[in-house]
Amino acid sequence: MSINYNERIPNNVDLGQNKQLQRALEHWQPKYQDWWREMGPVNSDGYDVYLRTAVSVDSKGWAHFDYVKMPDYRWGIFLTPPEQDRLISFGSHKGQAAWNEVPGEYRSTLRRIIVTQGDTEPASVEQQRFLGQNCPSLYDLRNLYQVNVEEGRHLWAMVYLLHAYFGRDGREEGEALLERRSGDPDKPRILGAFNEKTPDWLSFFMFTFLTDRDGKYQLAALAESGFDPLSRSTKFMLTEEAHHLFVGETGIGRIIQRTCEVMKEHKTEDADKLRALGVIDLPALQRYLNFHFSVTLDLYGSEVSSNASSFYSMGLKGRFEETKINDDHRLANVEYPVLEPIGDSLVEKHVNAAMALNERLRDDYIKDCQAGVDRWNKIIEKAGFTTRLRLPHKGFHRRIGTFAESKISPDGRIVSEAEWTHKETEWLPTVADHQYVQAIQGRVTEPGKYANFIAPPARGIDNKPHSFEYVRFN
Repeated sequence: MSINYNERIPNNVDLGQNKQLQRALEHWQPKYQDWWREMGPVNSDGYDVYLRTAVSVDSKGWAHFDYVKMPDYRWGIFLTPPEQDRLISFGSHKGQAAWNEVPGEYRSTLRRIIVTQGDTEPASVEQQRFLGQNCPSLYDLRNLYQVNVEEGRHLWAMVYLLHAYFGRDGREEGEALLERRSGDPDKPRILGAFNEKTPDWLSFFMFTFLTDRDGKYQLAALAESGFDPLSRSTKFMLTEEAHHLFVGETGIGRIIQRTCEVMKEHKTEDADKLRALGVIDLPALQRYLNFHFSVTLDLYGSEVSSNASSFYSMGLKGRFEETKINDDHRLANVEYPVLEPIGDSLVEKHVNAAMALNERLRDDYIKDCQAGVDRWNKIIEKAGFTTRLRLPHKGFHRRIGTFAESKISPDGRIVSEAEWTHKETEWLPTVADHQYVQAIQGRVTEPGKYANFIAPPARGIDNKPHSFEYVRFN
């Protein structure tokens, strides 16, 4: 399905055939552009950026690369092709035809799901708006801007659904998505992780590796939805999300690579000596990983959730790769294990699988994160060092769910308040960590040059050479 870029709002949904919807979205469009100018990447409007733009929603070769000024980026509405005779694959409506209109009894629930997903997209842009001022290279600056414009387009995807299927309520929700602000005490974003600051590039890479990976799993669960327009929207969003995960994993990998090079050259693993040499020591990386991983785990919600069970029963939100799971896809008589702190121990109990859907999705996510951490550890191993990065226990530093009232160590022990206070600076980033990481940031904009704390990538975007001018400042 090709995308019509001649329209004021590029789309592949025949928007011009629905004049009322087209007018509503054209009324929202300048408000979006105002939001971008206010909250998008600072001082970047005049830059020519080598960006990827979708030219079709076909899985093969859908991306076109060229220089674009970000305010001129053609944000629009793109859905994957419809699957003929698609059936709902789970819940109480399993086997019925997928819906092309919102079922009346699920209207408010479905709107809430779409709004919550939509709210994360502009929040990411807001969190990252100052990072371009201290980019470690043109390559990284370009990747930041690619993430930003695609998060903006993902907002468009959700706003289209709100406008097209929820009438006046949807239009009001679309307005509200532009009114909330990440970290604003009066109008914060809906989910806690999207109100955290992203003040440096280590935090950005952790965000794109960990928090955007949560986006992958949430979108994949929504891609199973019996509401077909939501399913088709999120399936295309997933193709763009893959690059965000790539930016995060390879960004951290390049920091590790550079640290290992300096460790090897100077024959030291001492954190103070490495900081004097301008690289990020592995213990600090571990603390950042602990923090961002634990904050992201909270995005999945409580381990036992009646809301998640209802979403599943209604056919609105499935499991990751639902159709590959070998069960009845109704879950009335299926159980799933969850951990619960009891006294000084973590005890496994089995609950109805429908009630534990958040925990199952969280466990799928953890396995995926571990694969990335394993790849980072191969870099350290190849350099000849024995240190290994580790994901903390799922109960560590949690604010939501079963573990919220407990102090859990990274290795999964219930600890006293005194031990937590004593060890917290070993487990979570300190003020000194943040100050150091921010102090070594610097704006490197000469093509082919990189900040001291990060190694060059293995290959360039679109196979461009290291010296390629990914951003032209004009």
